[in-house]
Amino acid sequence: MRGGRSRLRVCAALLAATACSLPAMAQADDLAPAGRWSAYTAGAGQLPPMGWSSWNAFYEDVSEEKVLASAQIIVDSGLAAKGYRYIDVDDGWWLKRRESDGRMVIRTTTFPSAKGAGPGGDTSFRPFTDRLHAMGLKAGIYSDIGRNTCGQAFTSTMANMPEGTVAEREVALYGHVDQDIALYFKDWGFDLIKVDGCGIRAFPATDPRVKSGQYRALAPLVDVESVGRSDIAAVRGLYEEVGRALKRYNPDNDFLYSICLWGSADVRAWGKDVGSISRTSEDISPSWSRMLHNFDSVSRRALYAHPGSWNDPDMLFIGTGDFDAAHAAEARTHFTLWAMVNAPLFIGYDLRKAPPTMLAILGNSRIIALDQDPAGNQAVLAFDTDDVQILVKTLASGDKAVAIFNRTASPAQAVLTADHLKFTADGDVTLDDLWDGGTTHFRGETKLALAPHQTLVFTAHGTRQLPGGLYLSEQPGRVNPAVDGVVVPEHEPLIHRGILPWRGTRGDGDHPRYGGWGGAQADGTPYGETLQVAGRRFTTGIGVLANSRIEVRNSGFARFSALVGVDDSARDRSQPVRFAVYGDGKLLGQSAPMRFGDAVAPLSVDVRGVTLIELVARTATPLRFPDPVSWSEAALTR
Repeated sequence: MRGGRSRLRVCAALLAATACSLPAMAQADDLAPAGRWSAYTAGAGQLPPMGWSSWNAFYEDVSEEKVLASAQIIVDSGLAAKGYRYIDVDDGWWLKRRESDGRMVIRTTTFPSAKGAGPGGDTSFRPFTDRLHAMGLKAGIYSDIGRNTCGQAFTSTMANMPEGTVAEREVALYGHVDQDIALYFKDWGFDLIKVDGCGIRAFPATDPRVKSGQYRALAPLVDVESVGRSDIAAVRGLYEEVGRALKRYNPDNDFLYSICLWGSADVRAWGKDVGSISRTSEDISPSWSRMLHNFDSVSRRALYAHPGSWNDPDMLFIGTGDFDAAHAAEARTHFTLWAMVNAPLFIGYDLRKAPPTMLAILGNSRIIALDQDPAGNQAVLAFDTDDVQILVKTLASGDKAVAIFNRTASPAQAVLTADHLKFTADGDVTLDDLWDGGTTHFRGETKLALAPHQTLVFTAHGTRQLPGGLYLSEQPGRVNPAVDGVVVPEHEPLIHRGILPWRGTRGDGDHPRYGGWGGAQADGTPYGETLQVAGRRFTTGIGVLANSRIEVRNSGFARFSALVGVDDSARDRSQPVRFAVYGDGKLLGQSAPMRFGDAVAPLSVDVRGVTLIELVARTATPLRFPDPVSWSEAALTR
């Protein structure tokens, strides 16, 4: 099961015909109440990080001059004051790994301040990071979980490739985790590391470059086309080793850990437990279609992001291609969607070329505030089609933010209802436009006109449907599917499949590739259907598979309540499910065993003084494909 407790054998050659073993089914110890929040909280990621990264702007052709010039613009434009603090050096900074002691050597032709700046005349990034810190900024660096990097795997004809012998060109973390993390954080003073995964993907013994002796083989642990042929436990174990080193060499806890595994190896399920931010898809590119692809990889994952551990649909491409100054509507939409899903806001643009219109979009304080809202609730899809989507998030103030997104290249009409916002239909709803200003009011519903590719976004104030409380689906930042019941990870089909720009129309297309299908959902079943038990439909609740355990942080609420049952979308139906609620590890209440077709049963418990609530749904014996169950109308009230 998820969580690393299964014991998978590392596949000696993942891309050969033999498949890796499947995860084990959830056992009793997985579902036992832990009494503690298990999602990642280490480091400085209580809010989604913001900053600038060199990759989309310069790729491998990065230099100290370019990075510092961009950093200065971040400061001078006022973007730093608005939260853009992390300045990240991506691939291309290294010269080699010194064979005598394994120490990393910086390319001083492009980072001249590093020359002789370390002990004994070694290269050091300390003057560079000191300068960024003096500007009030933070410094980020790049590596890979394997021996070699993505640049070596896929862009080896670009500038600034590592030089020297085979061993000297092994500049990534594999076999050097403790040494490198100590160097980057303790000695060089970095504050963030982005850890890619190409080194455990792209260097099988069959690769021509390996055969020629250019690189050493490293049996792939990741198959990007098949989650079933990826060794999930082994991959997670490598990333956990980096996480332990980061804690060891950052006793002040001031660091960020960015997992860049592009949605592979089921990372969309476990990334929340291992790092500060976790990439959920392949690289973004400056096209509308690929933006849709990356957005879709997070839009149905609201329960898998929390303060301290955020979904990452990749960097912003505002300023380039379909999001340049000639495409203001698309640029605004891109920025709005990333803010609504609490994505890290990293500018991927050569800011030396940025016109004022682009800086104004990136600096819109009202949109930034949505991303940085301290409640940490990723927006939930309140209406979902291939044409128009409505996303709603609950803010720390108690108000809502709502975005109405036209995915199409044609004008569209949309109706926003009070029910989308979980407001009463007979009360006044006030909408404040966050891009163009202005305030409107409605009762019940209001019609909205959307231009092609436009997203309207508002803060909304109204009368809650649930007085004195919140539905769990309104506060996903407090809800963690510690065990979501998925035994066999499956590819999610509901992600826009645009053409991969680096592949074009070679091959047979872009097929579903990201694990996560069947995971816990807010206001829907694990497979994207409406919650329904014994023919009764519910518009709010948590849908999850049986043999699951959901953690809920409680702060001042007195009662938890839900209507529980086996969802009508169940297929196995062979075993009854018992629902139980725990508070700080102690049983507070449970249902009788419930079968498919049984009407929902009320489950209500007193949670006064309880810090952590755990919702457990289990069958008597494990199932390989557990049935969906519903915590309908699950809520915390005062």
